[in-house]
Amino acid sequence: MKDSAHQLPLLSGSAFSVSQAEDYLRDSVIPLRLACNDRGGFPLVAAHWYYYDQGYLWCVLHGESRVAQRLAEDGRCAFEIAGDKPPYLGVRGQGDAALLEGQAGPLLEKLLDRYLGRRDTRLGQWLLGRKDQELVLRIQPRWVTTWDYRQRMAG
Repeated sequence: MKDSAHQLPLLSGSAFSVSQAEDYLRDSVIPLRLACNDRGGFPLVAAHWYYYDQGYLWCVLHGESRVAQRLAEDGRCAFEIAGDKPPYLGVRGQGDAALLEGQAGPLLEKLLDRYLGRRDTRLGQWLLGRKDQELVLRIQPRWVTTWDYRQRMAG
């Protein structure tokens, strides 16, 4: 995605350095868990494919989805990128979400290549067929922390 570079705001005491956290975000092919605020003040959590680039997390949301509607009203969000199986490691944080119209096609293609390895699947064709109804979600992290229990859980 084209945007000015943003420094990943890693909290002190994190298990990874900034470069290790960025490598993890670039290399991990697991969904991002995204939390936003619903109208009642309760968290709404949903999993999304993501792409990391220059300090931002990028996703695609359907324009009529509940998550997109909520983020349009309140852009504060939280996120986590972590596997479900031991040994546990990952990245989590809070950020500010921006929804961008008319740019979903190229990002959808990147996400399909990243998560499915190709675009010509039924799901890929369906998603690309409705790209004009999709929004790009750009998350600018306010803070990020990491954890890595591989050494602790070894053996």
